[in-house]
Amino acid sequence: MLRGYYNAAQGMIVKQRQLDAIGNNIVNMNTSGYRKDEIITNTFLDELVLVNERRETSGHLLQTYADVSKTNLEQSNFTYTDSNFDVAIYGNVYFNIRAKNGNIYQTRNGQWELDGEGYLILGKSGRVQGANGDIYLGRGDFEIRNDGSIYIDGEQVDTLRLTYIPPDADVDKLGNNLMLYTGGEQLPEGERFDIIQGAWEHSNVDGNKEVTQMMEAHRLYQANSQILKQLDQINNKAQAIAEVS
Repeated sequence: MLRGYYNAAQGMIVKQRQLDAIGNNIVNMNTSGYRKDEIITNTFLDELVLVNERRETSGHLLQTYADVSKTNLEQSNFTYTDSNFDVAIYGNVYFNIRAKNGNIYQTRNGQWELDGEGYLILGKSGRVQGANGDIYLGRGDFEIRNDGSIYIDGEQVDTLRLTYIPPDADVDKLGNNLMLYTGGEQLPEGERFDIIQGAWEHSNVDGNKEVTQMMEAHRLYQANSQILKQLDQINNKAQAIAEVS
């Protein structure tokens, strides 16, 4: 009986975490550069004691549990615009943003603007970083080339600071735009990337897929909940019979 409680409760926990992750992905489906979260499940073998003709025999029961939440770093598609302040990346490198707390974070969100002092910023997240630190432009007439170099009137003023993050890397997310990667790997030889000015990258959330997964997770959550209720009813009846006896 206790094993049944455990299995049903564990199933509800796993599906609840999946529902939370899917819901957050759907909310941020239209957030530029957003990377979806996925719940990675794991399994372990639990010893199961069976009784057959008054003799104990051993067996195994496969248990599933929610292990970690992992950020999916797959490339997404672009929308092309006429704005100098929309910048996208093709490849496995990321922009760097210096937040107000002074920490440097990575992002794929390239929908930028100028602050009142003429520095390139990502909204309230912080200032875009170049080889010389905060990128100062002073005006909106500038060019960013495919290698990340920045020009004004044909003269190079800075180069975007880019961080290589392997596609299967683990990152820590800060809000919906920023992430922190501490691996520090150098760009592998032959690894190609392009900086594309006049475009911004969508989130990598597939709305149809997320809704389908949400419906499936919700059904399984309800099924485990129903099992838990039935086990509770059986337990109450068994307890009532024991008290009468």
